[in-house]
Amino acid sequence: MKEGIHPNYQECKVHCACGFEFDTRSTRPEIQVTICSHCHPFFTGKEKFVDTAGRIEKFQRRFNVAEGENPYARKPKKAKAKKADA
Repeated sequence: MKEGIHPNYQECKVHCACGFEFDTRSTRPEIQVTICSHCHPFFTGKEKFVDTAGRIEKFQRRFNVAEGENPYARKPKKAKAKKADA
């Protein structure tokens, strides 16, 4: 390897938004992450909505979705009024 062209590969501390910290190696001294293996739903098995831009609330407001209601379910059709014969 050539001397002086590679970044310094050093010990690194990773901080998660859930409060978990662990050590690894990187070219940066510290890394901030929003999701780690201790809080990610794939690894924990718990359902958790990760919504940083308010997309879920925006969708619910847009379609007036109540809590626990399926927004894609078909609505029952209204009965048509019969015309009176004159």
